[in-house]
Amino acid sequence: MLSGLKGSVIIAQTPFDERGGIDLPSIDTLADFYLRHGADGFVALGVSGEGGKLDLDESREVARRFVARAQGRPVIVGVSAPGLAQLARLAADAMDAGASGVMIAPPGGLRTEEEVLGYFTTVFERIGDIPTVLQDFPGASGTWMSVPTMLRLIERFPQIQVVKEEDLPSLEKITRLREGHTVAGGRRVAILTGNNGLYLPQELARGIDGPMAGFSHPEVLSGTYRLFTEGRVEEAHDLFDRYLPLLNYEAQGFWGVAARKEVLRRRGAIRHATMRRPGPALTAHHIAEIDLLLRRLARALSG
Repeated sequence: MLSGLKGSVIIAQTPFDERGGIDLPSIDTLADFYLRHGADGFVALGVSGEGGKLDLDESREVARRFVARAQGRPVIVGVSAPGLAQLARLAADAMDAGASGVMIAPPGGLRTEEEVLGYFTTVFERIGDIPTVLQDFPGASGTWMSVPTMLRLIERFPQIQVVKEEDLPSLEKITRLREGHTVAGGRRVAILTGNNGLYLPQELARGIDGPMAGFSHPEVLSGTYRLFTEGRVEEAHDLFDRYLPLLNYEAQGFWGVAARKEVLRRRGAIRHATMRRPGPALTAHHIAEIDLLLRRLARALSG
């Protein structure tokens, strides 16, 4: 069951070697790195994890490797796909690999509430009772879901045990989702948030259960969550604020992911910073910007 999920659930990067092949040993070092820095779980093959660039066999291999290295923490596998046959196959493979559940966003092109409900009806007819994270990320999926639509999905499909909320503005939507369940007396699901963790302190104040985001310094996500839940709110903000310039830099879509991988390489988490094509390659300008951000971060931490 994922309904009790909470804490810092890391959107894991997919490490590639210098030629763009899956780097399995780096999955091991990356998972160990995340765990050392407070990860309570993982999402493999998410959007920023470049899941859409892998074939079925590679997806299965990556999922199995993260599960094997997760030390019993939950591993959720992103299985969103344009076609239902591919989605169902990915979901079955993920669960065979030992995953705790899957993450699904609606595809682009759905325009009405009934189309969204109809899509997920078909999805769950195909994948059955697999625990599911409903990903609300219209910036990537192209499909916007209203709060009433999401509440209907949650009540209709018990497989949905977590909402990953990353529509913008996220804060009001989080509040309305929580209030909607309270007023209606509906079942509670976990709410975690993405958007690179940019609004984490405010989202925690609105009642989320933790971040589901990626960052080259995952200790900030886990540390902010733990300080906040311990009631040390000002300390949580202080920690978060020190890293905000770098966090913001890594929020530049796939350019930000490329920067994140470079910092992870420097921190020894992965061997190569390769993005699989099509994907950006950092220039000398980007490297200089990263150098500056890391120098300023080091000064902030030493002060």
